[in-house]
Amino acid sequence: MSRLLRRLRPFGATPGATVQGSRRTEGYHTKTSTTTTDDDVWKHAPTLKGSTCFEPRPDVKNIMITGGAGFIACWVVRHLTLTYPSYNIISFDKLDYCSTLNNTNVLSSHPNFSFYQGDITTPSSVLDCMERHNVDTVLHFAAQSHVDLSFGNSYGFTQTNVYGTHVLLESAKKVGIKRFVHISTDEVYGEVKEDEDDLLESSILQPTNPYAASKAAAEMLVHSYQKSFKLPGIIVRSNNVYGPHQYPEKIIPKFSCLLRRAQPVVLHGDGSPTRRYLYASDAADAFDTILHRGILGQIYNVGSSDEISNLDLCHKLVDLIRPPASSSTGASRRWIKYTHDRPFNDRRYAVDASKLRRLGWSQKVGLEEGLRRTVDWYSKFGESWWGNITHVLTPFPGVSELGEVVPDFEHDGRDEPWENGKRG
Repeated sequence: MSRLLRRLRPFGATPGATVQGSRRTEGYHTKTSTTTTDDDVWKHAPTLKGSTCFEPRPDVKNIMITGGAGFIACWVVRHLTLTYPSYNIISFDKLDYCSTLNNTNVLSSHPNFSFYQGDITTPSSVLDCMERHNVDTVLHFAAQSHVDLSFGNSYGFTQTNVYGTHVLLESAKKVGIKRFVHISTDEVYGEVKEDEDDLLESSILQPTNPYAASKAAAEMLVHSYQKSFKLPGIIVRSNNVYGPHQYPEKIIPKFSCLLRRAQPVVLHGDGSPTRRYLYASDAADAFDTILHRGILGQIYNVGSSDEISNLDLCHKLVDLIRPPASSSTGASRRWIKYTHDRPFNDRRYAVDASKLRRLGWSQKVGLEEGLRRTVDWYSKFGESWWGNITHVLTPFPGVSELGEVVPDFEHDGRDEPWENGKRG
């Protein structure tokens, strides 16, 4: 794990580059990211967004969305840009290894869309973006979010998730932001036992891994700015989100790509931990609902009703992608392998989203339909959207001292789980 020393640095693009609609503004923009991609692949993909539409808020005009070229945020960027032409949407992104301009290139001709390449840990870039675009609203998605990497690269998670949030808050205070929506995670609550009730927003925070701890710390900063400086903030804690445009380091896109390559998937531990999954369009609707109907100073859980173990999820993906093989004897041994578990792996997370549902939000896409849509998208675009992804598909990829994602050649899969999830 010594090679997991720091996060991937952006390559080939200049911070502060901005493009608005089809016109270039002050600075300049380059679409070169950390990988080589098919420049036209986005032109062949469907334009995906949520379904909600509210009366535009009179106090919202220019919305800065951090991490806008990443997975969840790009759904929100597309949804708000296309649904609310009276809003100006500024996508602020470092263009790290897991983000790509393919996620928002479809918006390049829209006059209410701008892209600003910048790092949330650089105060001058954040403040320049807010002042240049007269930002009044911030949706803060940008974060290091891959739990596996946080066990060996914890300094990077603190730098981005805690210090980066602090930079945004301080800049928001300086320019007088009217609405600051901080996107957190249900992992801040820690593990929830099978016989325990779903957790309300008032539940105590008990994070169990460096990623979750960094997100909890960021929440404390948001809370402090709300109290000390009257910052108009909202905190959102969401469970796992999946769907098209998700970088294939997470279980559903990763395993979809492996099975499409006719390679087995490799589970951490015995595959028994469960997670709840929310399809990305429903997540976009949730954030749109909170933006328009959420009450300042409040916390909202975003939760799905679909809970499934990692092992059962693997079986569903095998059934979708390798149906002839899935019905044969020994299919599990052929397509599903095991390696050792994380240093600690929460058994499950479970949040109560009734507070959000009272605002009018509801989950529309169930797991079966969501997986079908996701698998179909990755079968068409998964191998070209981010360039070469082979290194990411190994069991425990890392980040080198040079800031490059490196494959894991040390952990081969085996037919049976490790005893107690660990090496014997």
